[in-house]
Formats: sequence, C-alpha cells, structure tokens
Amino acid sequence: MQSQEHAGLVRSRMTRTSVVGILIALLATCGQYTHGQQPAMDPAGPGPNGILLARRNTQPIVAAPPAPTPVPAPTPAPSQPTIPPDGYVPEKPYATPLPIPPADALTGPVYEGDASARFYNLPIGPGMVEGDCPPQSPWRCGVDCKQGGNCSELGWGAVRPIPWQVFAQGEYIGPARARHVPEYRLRVNDKLALVFRLTTIPSALPYRLTVGDEITVESLTSEDVQRSVAIQPDGTVTLRLLGQVRVAGRTVEDVRGDLEERYKKYIRDPNITVTPTRLNSKLEELRATIDARAGVGGQQREAKVTPEGTIQLPGLGSIPAQGLTLDELKREIDVRYTQLVEGFEVTPILVDRAPRYIFVVGEVKAPGRYELTGPTTLMQAIAMAGGWNVGGNLNHVVVFRRDDCWQLMATQLQIFKALYGHKPCPADEIWLRDSDVVVVPKRAILVVDDAISLIFTRGLYGVIPFNFTLFSGMSAGLINDP
Repeated sequence: MQSQEHAGLVRSRMTRTSVVGILIALLATCGQYTHGQQPAMDPAGPGPNGILLARRNTQPIVAAPPAPTPVPAPTPAPSQPTIPPDGYVPEKPYATPLPIPPADALTGPVYEGDASARFYNLPIGPGMVEGDCPPQSPWRCGVDCKQGGNCSELGWGAVRPIPWQVFAQGEYIGPARARHVPEYRLRVNDKLALVFRLTTIPSALPYRLTVGDEITVESLTSEDVQRSVAIQPDGTVTLRLLGQVRVAGRTVEDVRGDLEERYKKYIRDPNITVTPTRLNSKLEELRATIDARAGVGGQQREAKVTPEGTIQLPGLGSIPAQGLTLDELKREIDVRYTQLVEGFEVTPILVDRAPRYIFVVGEVKAPGRYELTGPTTLMQAIAMAGGWNVGGNLNHVVVFRRDDCWQLMATQLQIFKALYGHKPCPADEIWLRDSDVVVVPKRAILVVDDAISLIFTRGLYGVIPFNFTLFSGMSAGLINDP
C-alpha cells in the first residue's frame, strides 16, 4: 500500500516537473520571438517526456551571461570622413552625430540621391556653434509613397525608416520644395506694376525730330538767317525768307541739307547749320504721364489684365497680356514703345495674382467657395469645408473641372480609407485646380431617408393629417365606450 502511494507521488512530481519544463521552454521561445529572432529546433532531440524544446542552442535554459562590452570602431581620420549612403559629406558635423538607421533602410531607388537623407548627420548651420545640442533624430517609421510609383498604392505594410523631421523645430518652415509651375502665365484680373526707366544706351538709328522739339538754324555768311524755332503741332517750323518748312519725322542732317538748298535762292553761299536744342519731347511727355515720384515714388504705373486679356498703357493703348509670361510681356511692350519713342524701357512686375477659388458642396459641414492660396489637395479641400458629415459617401466623391476651353469634365474618387487612416498613400488624393467643384454625395441610406421625408413628412402628411384623424378616432372611441 505504501509502495503504491510512493509510486503515485513520484508520478505526480514527475508530471509537475514536466509541466514546469514545458512552461520554461515556452517562455524562452516567446522571449526569442519578442526580440525578432526565429527559434531553432534543438538538434539534440526530444526533451523530457518526448517533447521537443524550441530554443536557440543546445545549452541548458539558464540565466544568460552578461553581454560582452562592444569594442568601439576606430574613428576615421579627419581627412577621410565617413561617407553616408547618399554620398553627402558634411563640412563640419555636430558634436554628437544623430542616430543612423540600419544600412538596409537606406538602400533602393527611393533614397539614392534623396537630399533629405543627408540630414542624419547635419553640418553646423548658421547661428550654431560647437557644443550646441543637435536636433532630434529625423528618422521615423513611415511609408514613402514615392516607392509605389504611379500604378500602385502602398499600404501600412510598407513601413520603413524615412526622413521625417529633418528640420526639427524648423519644420513649420519646411523645405523650399519644387516650384508650383514651370512658368507663370498671366491671366484675367492679375495686377501688374509697370516700372518705366530711361535708358542711356545709344540708339543705332539717327534721331528724328518730332513735334515739340526745338532747333536753331544758323548761317555763317548771313546773320539774318539765324533763328531758334519750335516744331509746331503740324510738324513745321517758320523760318525767315522761307516761311513754313516741314521738319517733323526727319533727321537733323536731312533738314540741314534741305535748308541749304532752299537758302541758295537768296544767299550765294548760305552754309547752313541746324542745331537741336530740345529733343525727346515725346519721351518727356510720356515720362510726365507715368511720373509718380511725388506720390508712391518712382516712374511706374499699375495695370490690371482686363476680361479681354489686355492691359492699357499710355501712348500704346491696349496691349495683349493674357497667356504671356512677364518676360514675353516686357519684350512686347519694349518693341511697341521703340516704334513710338527711343530711350524707354519697361519692366512689368506681378503685384497680385487673380484670386483662385474651389467649390465644396454636398455632405460637408460648411459648403461654399474657398480661395486657393497655395497647392491644395482633395482632402485639404474637405478640411477647409469643416470636414465631412456622417453619412457622406467618401467612396464616390466627384470632382468637376473645366479645361482650357471651358469644357466640363469629371472624375470619381475614393478617399474613405485614407480619411479613416487605413491607407497611407491614396492614389485619389489629387491636386485641385482653380474653379474645381468637389461634391461629397450622400450614402444610399440618407437618400432613402430624404425620399421618405419628402413623400410622407412634407408631402402626404401635409395634405392628409393622419395623426389628427387617428387620435381623434381613438379619443371618440374611448369616450363612447360603455
């Protein structure tokens, strides 16, 4: 009897020992998984009671000895700086370099030549000295949508280290980024400032007299010929012995030769000299028109592109401007002014762009018109409208657009998963253009609810008062009930 009890106690102890061993093995296996390592099967064979223990080696499961102290890598000489994967070598590193992500995190076409990848070891910037605290690590786990290209959408499974806060506390300023458009072309309602400047570049063509100029006519053999005259509005001058002579539009040498021949009828050897004493009358008149030195300052004039696409300039009238760049407009104005007067140069400056608007309607909290002050995407437009209402169909958002010829086109977009955080790189997060109309439609259940409300609440119930008839009948029945 005692031997049977002893045998049962031994079996019980062996069972408890096996269970404890299994638990220890399972804990060791979980610890290996927790540290991201795959357990290997023990090549020694099964453990107690025929159970295989999954652990990294064949050593007994005991407390691990302390890890050996890693030997620091030798610091490269200053003449041989460490070259990061993107090839950028900082001129002067921080006192404490920023943490560097694993080498495999910086491989691939995304980070080759990526300027933002160089910021893991920033040089000392303006206003910083040796010993200044470096910014926080710019690396964070995230999804870089450039990897997906144009034909795929990356999910959260594509998480990897990406440069996220490369400017640290300066992130609110951000990078310079790419220019918005390759070239800006003027459009209706753009406001310009036209700065006029007198040039001192010699003209390749001889000067031609114009109305308002003054000349002095002299003769070396007769004092009776000498006279200073102004060119009259009809383009002529009045001279002694000759009367009126047309001189406007002619060069000084041409006028001198003509007067020389005319005076030979009265003087044997007239030897005429023509000296201009006041020139550029048109230039001075134009300068007086645009002179603002007593007001806002300088010689300038403001102009606004009219709905017909032109601007108005003194002396020229309407000049086509819509669709031109500032350089093209400058060349157009200078050529036209050269035909009118020499020595004038005009520089157009864009003072204010015409306002751009988008329209957000449908199931949003604040539908209406919103101004585009910078690059704006679809989700940003919905945020400008206060967000979406419960019941808005975010899988069928429609954007209407007008092309260059004002023809209508439309596209349907799905941004439900993006707005609910399920998709990091939505392909339908598009850039919006001026005059785009964003429509967030209702879900089917709201459409049915509106139909019910329209038919019964405001329609049929408004004609036949069911509630009044029903309750009136019930009240009458209760009163007449014996």
